[in-house]
Parts: sequence; structure tokens; C-alpha cells
Amino acid sequence: MSSRNSNDDGNSERIVRIGGASGFWGDSSVGAPQLVGSGQIDYLVFDYLAELTMSILAGARLKKPELGYATDFVSVAMKAVLKDVAEQGIRVVSNAGGVNPQGCADALAALAAEQGIALKIAVVSGDDVSALLPQLRQSQPPVRELQSGAALPERVLTANAYLGARPIQAALDAGAQVVITGRCVDSAVTLGVLMHEFRWQPGDFDLLAAGSLAGHIIECGCQATGGLHTDWDTVPDWPNIGYPIVECRADGSFVVTKPAGTGGKLVPAVVGEQMLYEIGDPAAYLLPDVTADFTQVRIAQAGEHRVRVHGARGRAPSASYKVSATHVDGFKTAAQLTIVGFDAVAKARRTGEAILARTGALFTRYGFGPYSGTQLEVLGAESCYGPHAQTQAQQIREAVLRLAVTHPRKDALELFAREVAPAGTSWSPGTTGAGGGRASVSPSIRQYAFLLDKSLAEARVHIGGERIELPRAEAPVAGDLPAVSTAPSAPAKAPATDAAPLAPDTVEVPLIRLAWARSGDKGDTSNIGVIARHPELLPLLREQLTEARVAEWLAHLVKGRVTRHDVPGIGAFNFVCEQALGGGGMASLRNDPLGKGMGQILLAIPMRVNPAELARLSLPL
Repeated sequence: MSSRNSNDDGNSERIVRIGGASGFWGDSSVGAPQLVGSGQIDYLVFDYLAELTMSILAGARLKKPELGYATDFVSVAMKAVLKDVAEQGIRVVSNAGGVNPQGCADALAALAAEQGIALKIAVVSGDDVSALLPQLRQSQPPVRELQSGAALPERVLTANAYLGARPIQAALDAGAQVVITGRCVDSAVTLGVLMHEFRWQPGDFDLLAAGSLAGHIIECGCQATGGLHTDWDTVPDWPNIGYPIVECRADGSFVVTKPAGTGGKLVPAVVGEQMLYEIGDPAAYLLPDVTADFTQVRIAQAGEHRVRVHGARGRAPSASYKVSATHVDGFKTAAQLTIVGFDAVAKARRTGEAILARTGALFTRYGFGPYSGTQLEVLGAESCYGPHAQTQAQQIREAVLRLAVTHPRKDALELFAREVAPAGTSWSPGTTGAGGGRASVSPSIRQYAFLLDKSLAEARVHIGGERIELPRAEAPVAGDLPAVSTAPSAPAKAPATDAAPLAPDTVEVPLIRLAWARSGDKGDTSNIGVIARHPELLPLLREQLTEARVAEWLAHLVKGRVTRHDVPGIGAFNFVCEQALGGGGMASLRNDPLGKGMGQILLAIPMRVNPAELARLSLPL
């Protein structure tokens, strides 16, 4: 293993090397063995939890009390590397505990015993705040959802506070070799390691922001090493893409790299895209331990597949935890039909409309009531681009009809699912079938996010049944978020649709020629980070890529406000688009409920540029 007491400059400054082996529950099984086998890491961290994952885990625990955690962590990842981890002295931090961190720890302990390995496992709990819900229903002012302002639902499945890094630090301070948490903020699994190693204190806000940024960069696995990169065709060896490693120093600076000999690509644009991924205001990224400011971060090449990051700043966190709750709101299903031949798009649309009309009439006959939501999309016809689609619909000879629907009653949607297949023999020629068979009906699970006073939630750490005391927090806290309005945000005012004529010395090119971009989601909000391909292009982007123009371009998808935030440190903007995802990941009926394609759609927006200027900057038209 690489020594933590040296670095590639040859001096004695200590470096802590952390590998990010998982970005979600279901990530590839190659991450942990690749990182451990590289000999380049001191710590192995895993991020498994999304809002929907917590609901899935809660359902699993209802069926079998010993479950409720990300089983892949034990049965796949740790089973493959546990012996090597123990032999190399690598320490592990994971939020795989889900809604049953103790159950996860018990399963890992059984695996260790089976392999003859003595393992000191710490469990971090206290994130489950379900027991507080009756009290919160009576609170004044009342609890409100952060984005919509809605009241707390009556039937809540899960309610988990996003804990911070200090419990992880305490567990490592107590000698834990493996730390298993429930819900914590994704970057905390890395920040807790750095607080332990460098003895950072709760008031060291710049350092806590830097450590949070390091965690944010690696929390999504290969997205930090070329995954989802705008210039995807320049990223080599996808099958063997490397998982990310951060080499961190006590001053908060770090280098992003990957195991030697692996595929992928590490350049500033790749790391910059990941820095802007799934954040709101880059000057006020709200975390349990710190309010981070990434606007002055600097990202630079530091060698082949090595990118140096520094310049994060921080200030006091708020007095609240964010809580992610989930609740059932009726039922949901989605069905697809492939349609081949002339006028495939028109046939698909008419087929979808006919299915909805027929089932709607049947619902009336049986007293079911109307659908609570429907979504008809024709995949292959650029339906997600709305009015900006460039395909000639009449020339498409293969398309996929996608129908997604919700209803308060399960039996209504079971009727819908039965009525999809008959379309293949009743109406359009060339309808080839549903592929995966009849659509299944499942509860429609929605997220409900709100703020909770930190004094009401108590993080707990146990090792071998013994409770570890957390040091008393002495850091001040900033004021909380402003009150959330219950009124929907107004869209940004769109400019006149008639574009001004091009200047004689300019041409139109798509934004992708001038910038990199990546989009992500937080509930019903989508963010799109846009990074100039050259610093000299930033004034042009600032002038033409306004809030109003982005709102107009995305108006078929975004129903709320569009806000542009400057990120001058890396020559970028972050666009935060509200009411953009049809209700958000768990509630949305769209084919792209997480907004992964939003950045790609924005990259098609026309920009006016002087060809000579592009040539001077070595950028193609």
C-alpha cells in the first residue's frame, strides 16, 4: 500500500487516500476489489442511499426484521475484499445500514467470523426520526415541505434525518475498523475520515467544506473519473473504468485520481462537472456540519489522470437537519409498446390516447374515478426535447410508446395493465408487443423533505454493544433557511420568441461546442452545471445563457423559476430549475424522472459566436 507519510513531491506531508467504491445501491461489483487491489488506498467508503432506497429498505424490513440494509455491501462488496481489507489495514465507512444499521453490522460480523477475521464494527444510528412525527404534527409553526410548502402527510413510511460526519469521526477515534451508518449526508462518509485523521474541529469551517467537497466528488463513483462526461467519446476503456481516489492533505486540498492501469479520464472538466452535480446555490451548499461555498474552488491538472482541487470555503451550518420522509400516494404503473413501420410516431400517439380513453371509460363504468396523473411519451421521437426536437416524425419507422399513470386504486391500474396488450391486435399495424410482459402495479411513493431542529435528533455510536460518547459540539450555527412559501414559484420571464438576426460575423452553434454540462436532481428541482470550455468564452455565455433564455428553452419541462448562480473559480454557472421533474424521482411519471437528460437538452440551445474566435481558441464549429 502507498505510504500515508509521503507524497509525490517527496516531502513528509501526510496524505490520506480514500477510495469511493459505490455511488448507489446497485453500483457495479468491480469497485471495491479494484480499489483494494490497487494498493493505493487507506480508506474505502461506500454511498448506497437515495430517498427511494430508504423506502425499499423499510419495506424489506417489514417483511423480514433482520433486513432493511443494503445487502450488497455484505454479500457482494465486503465478501470479496474483507480478507484483503483486514490484511492491508484499510478502514471502511459505509451508509449501507439503511433503516437497520445494526442488522447490517450483525451480517458483516457473521461474514467476518465465517472468514476467521476479527473485526471491530461501529454502528451509527439516530437518523430515524419517525417517533417524532406525532409531536411534529402539533408543532407551531407547522412543518412544511421544503419545495412545495405542503403539510406533513398523514401516513409516513420513513423519516430520516441527514446526519453529519461527527459520529463517524467518533467511531473512528474509538478504533472502529468498519463504520456502518443509517442515513447521513452522502459526503459525510469521507468528511468523517478526514476529521478523524487530521483532527479537524467543528469550527474549522473552511476545512470541513473542503472535506465535504472531496466526499462530494467521489460519492457518485465513476462520475468522477469520466462517467457521464459531456465529451463521452474521449473517455477510454469504459469496461475497465477506474473508481475514484482522493488524496487529501491537512490543509483541505486534494488530488482526484484512480487506480493505475484502469480506464476512464481525469481532467478538470470531468471533476468540475461532478462538483456542480446535484447542488443548488454553490455559495451556500447546506450540509449538517458546514455551509459550503464552492464558488472560488480551483481545479487544475496535476499530472496524468491527476486533478488538484482547492479553495473551498465554509461557514457555520444551520441549526436544522434536513429530513427526508416518504409516504404512499395511491398507485403507479408504466407500460411500453414498440411500434414499427410508416408513421410510427403518429401511430404510437394515437395508440396511447386510445388506451387512456378506453380505460378512462371503463373506470367511469366501474366507479373507480379518473386517473390522478398520466404521461404519454414516444421514445425515439425526441419527445423530451419538446418543440426543439430535430427528428422528422414522419420519417421515423420505429418508436416506443410509453404510458405512465397513477390512480388512488390498485385495481384500477390492474385494469389499465390488462388493456395495454390488446392494442397490439386491435388498432395500429406494426405494434410488436410490450416486451417485458404485463406492467406491474406498485405503490406510488413520494418524498417529503422538511427541516428538523438538531436538538430533537440524537446521533448514537455503538461498538460491540457499548455506546461511544460523542464530543460536545461547540461550533456556532447560522440562521436557518428562510421560510418556504406555499405558493408555486413563478417561471422566469421568457424573452420574445422572435430571435434577433445574426450579426454578419457570427454563426449559430449548439452550446455543446462552447461548454460542458451535467444535470442532476433534488426532489422536483433539477440543476444544470455549465462550464465554459475556455475562460474567454465566459462573457459570451453570461450574455446569451440568461435565466430567461434557459427558462424559455426548457419551458416544456420546467414549470417554476430558473435561477443562475455564478461559479467563477472554474468559469461556470449553475442553473437551478424548480418544478422541473414532474414531481421528482419517486413521484414523476416521466421517462427521465431524475433529470439526467436535462443537461443534454440544454446543450442543444443555439449560441451565436464568431467562427474566427472559435478557431483562435482551437474549438471546432
